[in-house]
Amino acid sequence: MFAESNLVISAWASGALVGVWRALTDDSYCCYLSDLAVDQAFHKHGIGSELIRQVQSTVVEAVSLILISAPGAMSYYPSEGFAKAENAFVIRRTK
Repeated sequence: MFAESNLVISAWASGALVGVWRALTDDSYCCYLSDLAVDQAFHKHGIGSELIRQVQSTVVEAVSLILISAPGAMSYYPSEGFAKAENAFVIRRTK
């Protein structure tokens, strides 16, 4: 998964991985967020916000950030400036 991603940004605390953003981007139109994960012990410390800020500073302003949220994170992304998309479709993975 990481080998085929072309944008990975991580957060570390005392040598331990505590957060990661894994994405695919064409660097001109869209950046698809495949994973944004923060160790539960580090929730509410601003790590997710900082990972999002780092991505926004890495891609140009013309690039849209796109993601499919885990059910438990649906309320998180609007607080970070993401708008709910009503024009998306998915064919779910089978395995």
